Amino acid sequence: MKYINDFIISRSERLNDRYQLLTLTSQEILPLQEARPGQFVQVKIDRSSSTFLRRPISIHDIDSEANTMTLLVARAGKGTDTLCSMPEGEVVNIMWPLGNTFSLPEEPDANVLLAGGGVGVAPLLYFSKILASRGIKPSILLAARSAGDLLRVDEFRKYGDVHLSTDDGSAGEKGLITANSAFSATRDHVYTCGPMPMMKAIAHSCGERGIDCEVSLENVMACGVGACLCCVEKTVKGNRCVCTEGPVFNIKELTW
Repeated sequence: MKYINDFIISRSERLNDRYQLLTLTSQEILPLQEARPGQFVQVKIDRSSSTFLRRPISIHDIDSEANTMTLLVARAGKGTDTLCSMPEGEVVNIMWPLGNTFSLPEEPDANVLLAGGGVGVAPLLYFSKILASRGIKPSILLAARSAGDLLRVDEFRKYGDVHLSTDDGSAGEKGLITANSAFSATRDHVYTCGPMPMMKAIAHSCGERGIDCEVSLENVMACGVGACLCCVEKTVKGNRCVCTEGPVFNIKELTW
């Protein structure tokens, strides 16, 4: 089921020069619990006259009791700049929930690693929350260029064991995410989202080590419902729309 609803920006928090945290509250009771980790929304940007298409943004968190949805937004252009600049109390129109979801581990004691880089950490917070609610405490590996670029570390610590990786060594281990000791450890499942080179490196390593791995792709999306075909990804079963048959894919499905 897909919905189109108005939400009020009840809180807008600037995390750093590039990222904004938006808490959206609905004035009506919505079945927010239907949203699943890995899914995304399409946000209508009314205040930008040059932004005609909705903007796809991962669902960062859901609090069904408070009737709120949280989005972690990266400033990437006029549309997202406008969204990040909207004042608290402003109304935004959201189409949700879109796309597929991360697969929950079948093993009750699964050894799980969530690995995110940049804004790719966005869908992993809600997933870590759901895993923790099912008795699975994930290891969470967050990567960034430097300490100031790491996002929502304290929130992730509520749900799992957090490990950090920075390019300059200002926080956690220095170097690429695939060189981090948390990534090198034995795992049953790895779930990742972030820059394409990072995800490909993780997928390649997991493939060699025989680790089940899912990636959340960030292809350019315009419509969010599979009509425009601009987000197509080549898979072993042919071309697939990331917005409808993704954004989450098992690496066995991809031609990487």
